[in-house]
Amino acid sequence: MRVLPQPRTAAGREGLAALLAEPGRALVACDYDGTLAPIVEHPDQALPAPGAIDALVAVAGVVGSVAVVTGRPAAAAVHLADLGRVPGIVVLGLYGAQRWPGASAGTTSAPVPAPGLDAVRAALPDVVAGAPAGTYVEDKGGSLAVHTRRTADPPAALDAVRPALEQLAARHGLRLDPGRLVLELRPPGADKGLALEALVRERRARSVLFAGDDLGDLAAFEAVRRLRLAGVPGLTVASASTETPEVAAEADLVVPGPPGVVALLTSLARTLPSR
Repeated sequence: MRVLPQPRTAAGREGLAALLAEPGRALVACDYDGTLAPIVEHPDQALPAPGAIDALVAVAGVVGSVAVVTGRPAAAAVHLADLGRVPGIVVLGLYGAQRWPGASAGTTSAPVPAPGLDAVRAALPDVVAGAPAGTYVEDKGGSLAVHTRRTADPPAALDAVRPALEQLAARHGLRLDPGRLVLELRPPGADKGLALEALVRERRARSVLFAGDDLGDLAAFEAVRRLRLAGVPGLTVASASTETPEVAAEADLVVPGPPGVVALLTSLARTLPSR
């Protein structure tokens, strides 16, 4: 049996202890890119880390609820990672604005697209044309992400495009959120923290674990802290990255990237009895 790593904070240790004591009422939730899958230059090639989906399947057999909360469109994450193999999984996309209904249900739920997105979508080609070579746009349907990972100097390229994107966001009522060498324009009102809290309430979870790697995951970390104040113990896990050290700084437990997340989930599944 693998030994579970111990959180470095007292609150994290309490969260893990609550999960282990009553796993049938626990929610285990993860981000996708950078957490269950390595970050790659082409987002559509971000396949799960070896063993990641098998680990989710195993965890789904020992805890009450398993979820993936991602900035990707929900259906896209399901298709790319074959998440439909995970029994009972909840997949929330676009930071919680979308929900995949399950393998045997209907279409993915989604809000009406924000009017400003079409205007920004039309303006972005001119922004990218004036940006460093290698800058590109990922159109998620419900949001637009400008990536600089393929440029010669990604951080400098991000700084170069930021002013134009800030103006577009302000002009069209969108929020501009930073990530790992990406700036994303999306409607206000949805974030991973709100999505996680709503899911905890829906599932009546008595403990929660959330694993993430990016700046957008900090909202979920903050939600775990709010849930603790409301009497729901929780554990935050950072999939460590040199690109976002602030995520590791905020986490109760730090693991070495997606392989570390897979190892943690696998250990958790092997520690708990099957439901």
